[in-house]
Formats: sequence, structure tokens, C-alpha cells
Amino acid sequence: MSLRKSRPGERRGSGLMRQALFAFVVLLATLFTALPAQAQPLLAPAPPAPSGDTLSISVLTFGPGTIYWERFGHNAILVRDSARGTAVAYNYGMFDFKQKNFMLNFARGYMLYRMAADPLEADLDLYRYEGRWVQEQRLNLSPQQRADLNAFLRWNARPENRNYRYDYFLSNCSTKVRDALDQVLGGQLNRQLQSQTTPYSYRYDAVRLVSPDLFAGLGMDLALGPKADLPQSGLQESFVPMVLMQQLRQIRIKDADGQEQPLVAGETRLMEAQVPDDPPQPPDWRLPFLLIGLACAGLLLLLNHGRRFFAARLGFAALASPYALACGLGGLILLAIWTLTQHWGGWHNENLLLLNPASLLLLPTWLLAVRRHWRPRPWAGRLATIIAALAALALLLRLVPGCYQGNLPWILLLLPPHLALLFSCRAALKLPSPDAA
Repeated sequence: MSLRKSRPGERRGSGLMRQALFAFVVLLATLFTALPAQAQPLLAPAPPAPSGDTLSISVLTFGPGTIYWERFGHNAILVRDSARGTAVAYNYGMFDFKQKNFMLNFARGYMLYRMAADPLEADLDLYRYEGRWVQEQRLNLSPQQRADLNAFLRWNARPENRNYRYDYFLSNCSTKVRDALDQVLGGQLNRQLQSQTTPYSYRYDAVRLVSPDLFAGLGMDLALGPKADLPQSGLQESFVPMVLMQQLRQIRIKDADGQEQPLVAGETRLMEAQVPDDPPQPPDWRLPFLLIGLACAGLLLLLNHGRRFFAARLGFAALASPYALACGLGGLILLAIWTLTQHWGGWHNENLLLLNPASLLLLPTWLLAVRRHWRPRPWAGRLATIIAALAALALLLRLVPGCYQGNLPWILLLLPPHLALLFSCRAALKLPSPDAA
């Protein structure tokens, strides 16, 4: 409906016109009030909220899938209503690639996900198609707790309430399920999980789960900063649906009489997996990365030593230039994650000491190394020294208490080539100028 200001001429009218209009309104009001009561349109009464006595509450856990975003698994809260014969799965962590600016928001770390209420059979059909296992854990909740949880989930599933800010570690499908249960349990669940200590970190679980996709695992490990290496409590580790499933088996709650009982009353395997399960631990890349780093450094030194041959010079330039390009672009990405996004797990990333954006400034120097009488500029030698020194600093920081990041594999991979490039640059600077008399 559009609004506009009335002009003075439109506000005038004859007295007769106003009287006729008033009489018409009175006539309409008289007619409608004279209609019999049963002829008035009535709104259908809202169905009464189901009693907790007819409800049962379960947690559904879905195993990992084959696509990288499925590797973390999934979970949902299942509400069965025996009086109505319904079984509704409330799923958090739902997203849509067609959402406006989805990829931009994903890059910024400003992700809007939603909760959806789906019939159980629809969920089972989807995960059956994806070949993922499904486990149901029936919970020991009182009728009042079941009714309260059902009311909250129905409220949360409304269009005006279903969207929420998503965070990989702090606000995902598993943490939302955990906190919804904790709300009706009066804090008993989260208190018990918070008191548990684990030897694991966000990096450990994230890289472990996504590592079957090699490039996703490498990217995840490279992009995570030191905050991802802090030890987790059980509450923090419950961001993994499969971990929360195991934790629920250990939780004990007090009933209305103050008696302790297990939270999980029973379990049922609804579906078996057709795809591999999640790995028990992340891959150890230290030895292969060290061998690759040493091999790359040794090859650079060997090619630089044989500079009298064109093939050696070409090989050196072909190896040094992509390395500098990869380090520079990788550093820009890490710097952008830290300064321009809300991906807090990637802030203060010490891998910036290894993937230095300043490496891009040396790209022309390494490309020109194909020339027979290659002699870098003095500033290039100084910059190569700074880049190599910062890469070495990443190794030294591991000895500083409270300044630890789990990036030793990347140090073993990237530090040797930086040192080899520094040695090659300084060796070339010591050569006599071809223009010397």
C-alpha cells in the first residue's frame, strides 16, 4: 500500500456528501450487527498443546557422509506424539546455497542457518540415500520436561524464530541440540559436560573429521590459529554430534523425587552405514612434510649450484616462483581471515610467519633467475633474509610458554625451502657483476 499526502483540494467536500457517507456507514453497521450469531465467521481454535504424557523425546545422531560438510555428522531432536501418531525431527544447522549472498557471508564468517521441523521418515529417506548410519537415543525426561521441550521446539521452528547465527564450534547443530536439552534439564547437562576435561582441541576434532577429504583437511589445519589448540572441556567437544552421542550415555540426572537416573533410557540403531566411519584421530603429517620440505630445499640448492646450465636455471625459476606465489597468496588469505572475517578460529595465525605475503615482492627476482648472469638487487637479499628469519621464528615460538600453535608439520614443510632460497639469493649477490671491468 502506497501512502501520499492529500492536497488541499482533496480535503474539501460538500456537507451533503459527508452526511450521505455517514448514513451509509451506519446502515452497514446495522446490517452486520443484525446477523444471527452463527453466521459470523469464526477462527478455528488453535489445537491444544500435547500433554507430556503422550510425548517421547529422543536424540537422533547421523553418521558422517562423503561430502566435506557432511564429514562432521549431524544430530536432531525427535519428538514422537502417540496421541497424534506423529514423529517430528527438529534439525538445526540447515543451510541453503541459494540464500542471498550465501557465499559472501560464508567467507565473512557471518552465516545465517536455520532450524527445520521434518517428518522422521523424510529424514531417514535422505540419510538412507546418503548411506549414513542413524542412532536413536530415547531420553528419560519427565512429562513436564517433554512438554516444555516440545513447546520450545515448536516455537523455535516458526519462520520468525528459526534463523540463527551459525558458528562451526560454538553454535552448530550439535550445540543447539545440547543447549535445548540443557534448558529443560535445568543446567544439569552442561554442568556435567563442563566439569569433564579432555586431551583434545578444536583442531584435533575438526581435522580428524574432515581429513578423508585430503585438501579440505590440509586447508582446515593451515587456516586454524592458536585458539583452536586450546584444550577442550567436554562441553566444548560436544560440538561434534558423534561425541555428544557418546557423552549422553554417561550423563545422570535427578528425577522429580531427587533420585539419580541415566539420561538415556535406551538406544536403537535405525540405519547402518554404507560409507566409512569417522577416523579415530587426525593424520600425522610431520614426517611426510619434513621429507617434502627437505627434498624441495635440496632441489633448489642443487639447481642453483648448476646455474651454468640453462635447464638448471629454468628448473630453479620454475620451482622458486610458484613457491613464492603460493606463500604470498596463502599469506594474504590468512591475513584476510584474521582481519576481515569473523572466523575467530583463524585469528592470530602463526602460519603467517611461514606464508608471508611479502613473498610476492620476490616473485620477479625468482622469475629473473632464469638469466645466465642473474644478480638480485640488494633489497631482495634483505627481504629474503627477513622472510626466512620470520619462518624460523615460527619454530622458536614453539618454545615460548603460552605461545603454542599446533603447526609443526607446516614448519617442517615450509622452513627448509625458505632457507634454501635465502642461501641461493645471497650466493648470487656475492657473484661479481657481469658489467665489472
